[in-house]
Amino acid sequence: MIEPSTRTESEALTAFLREQVVAARTAAHGLTDEEARMTPTRSGLSVGGILKHLATAWVTWERREAQNRGERGWELTEEDFGVFYGSFALTPDETLARVVERYDAATGALLDAVAAVDPAAEVLEAPAPWFGRMEPSVVNRRSLVLHMIEEFARHAGHADIIREQIDGAQAGQLAMAVEGIEGNDFIQPWRRETADA
Repeated sequence: MIEPSTRTESEALTAFLREQVVAARTAAHGLTDEEARMTPTRSGLSVGGILKHLATAWVTWERREAQNRGERGWELTEEDFGVFYGSFALTPDETLARVVERYDAATGALLDAVAAVDPAAEVLEAPAPWFGRMEPSVVNRRSLVLHMIEEFARHAGHADIIREQIDGAQAGQLAMAVEGIEGNDFIQPWRRETADA
């Protein structure tokens, strides 16, 4: 939970992104590899697949930075599409622990990068042919970070719904378990034995 305080714009953007990064990860707390692969809704998304996909946000950030430095062209390659389309599901040899490890490394680097940017600075955003944008667009970094917050929040919500379908665990219960918060008259932390009962 983000505590009320006075923050700079950069600090506020970073804090809200961190909140969503943690929320998505929390949905995986206590899952087995088999449960992390489960797709209990019609979407075909899994909690593990969502974390794997969100870890590519750092790849996207790094690619944009390289493009803005002139170290890489703006065209999308087969590798780019492979990373994107391959990011939504765990492969048979991927474990949840390994996906979470990559997620933590990627989101840690992303949060550090976001904390260091000037939100008002202008950069180029890559073309998005699927939206009819064929050329790079001038944006400020604030827009890029807000888009990241939106992306993580959307998928954190997906992960919450999927997790509830798997074992009934709710976001608040999971957050209490992760953070070691004692239960109260309103809510109890998630425990595997309770979920299996």
